Order: sequence, then structure tokens, then C-alpha cells
Amino acid sequence: MAAVPRARLLNLMKAQCEIFSTAYNPDGIRMGNKILRQRLRGPSLAKYYPPRGPTVNTLERVFKSLQLETINEEKEDRLEHLAGVRSRGKGAPKKKRTPPTSGKRK
Repeated sequence: MAAVPRARLLNLMKAQCEIFSTAYNPDGIRMGNKILRQRLRGPSLAKYYPPRGPTVNTLERVFKSLQLETINEEKEDRLEHLAGVRSRGKGAPKKKRTPPTSGKRK
């Protein structure tokens, strides 16, 4: 029995893809169609987790527009800790204030 020519098989595959509305891929290159056909996971993941409640920062912003003062203890503790660290000379180094050089380095 004689083998079927490749060109005829490709024409058959092309017709088959048109009929069943699939992607014509004669070289078998990975195209990601399997992944793209899958259902999106984002909405179901978003529904799984409960909505976020208000944080101190969001409440602070709302109350600032109403001219009310708020106390953020976490922020104050952090700033107090950083001030103590700086006073002992253990803080982060200061940033450079020199302008960048505009020449080629050798």
C-alpha cells in the first residue's frame, strides 16, 4: 500500500480544523491554546477571600477630609524606633546629593 503524500494530509488537516473550528498547527508548535481555552480563575479566587476591612490608613484619609485628627500607633512606634536607631548611629546612610556626571567613564 502506498503512503499518502504529506501535502494531501495537510489539506485534510486544514479542512478538519475549519469544520471543527480548531487552530491549524501543522508543525505542532506549542501555541498555548489549551491554556487560553480554560475558564478564567481570577473572579472565583476573588470571591473566595472576604472583602478587606478598613485599615488605619484609609480611616485616617477619610477623617483628614473632615478635619479630624487620628492617631496611628504603628506609624508612631516605627518613627520612634527609627529616631532611636539614628541617634545611636545605626540608621540607614544618607543619600548622595551630588548631581550625576555627564561624561563617559573610562
